[in-house]
Amino acid sequence: MPIRLLSFFLSSSLLAANLSAQEVKPATDPHAAHAAHGSVPGLKKELYEGITEADFMKLGDKPKTVKVVLIATFSDDNHGMNFNGYSKGAATWFVPVGWTVEVEFINPSPVPHSAIVIEQADTKKLQVAEPWFEGGAVEKHIQGIAVSKATFTFTADEEGEYAFACGFPAHAIAGHWVGLEVTAEGTKPMLKLGDAEAKEIK
Repeated sequence: MPIRLLSFFLSSSLLAANLSAQEVKPATDPHAAHAAHGSVPGLKKELYEGITEADFMKLGDKPKTVKVVLIATFSDDNHGMNFNGYSKGAATWFVPVGWTVEVEFINPSPVPHSAIVIEQADTKKLQVAEPWFEGGAVEKHIQGIAVSKATFTFTADEEGEYAFACGFPAHAIAGHWVGLEVTAEGTKPMLKLGDAEAKEIK
């Protein structure tokens, strides 16, 4: 057998053996481990105890203001990478243009997560460095926070299709986002969860 052919054969065999070894390695990513075991370990559910769907979006104390609660890892949906139990845009918050949005972000998981407002198309990117609207993210949204709460406030001053997304690298592209639509002036704030009809917030 020619030397070059033998070398190619040996390299291919070693590569195949290496790939096989990688496939049987135990998962080290917390989300991969969750997928295998069916639940997210270490959740501090007391951080969102008593919060219901009625709290996900409410009118604020000031005119043209809404309050939004975003809870990461609210359920097992999408291996825990969800907000309020929804992922991959399966829920949508509708906010009229010019309104102020006050967000309370809660992550009861020991796995770091965060919240940032981005264009919906950017959920296909591995990372988005800055929020679309000024102030539209928790601090250190790239590093994320674990077993903690944070707040942020922004003005939805441009109509369009956006997303509340996890800013931790690669989480949004893995589906950790929900919709945010900034609607025309004079419309009402609404919330759509899953397949249910959108409901006006009163």
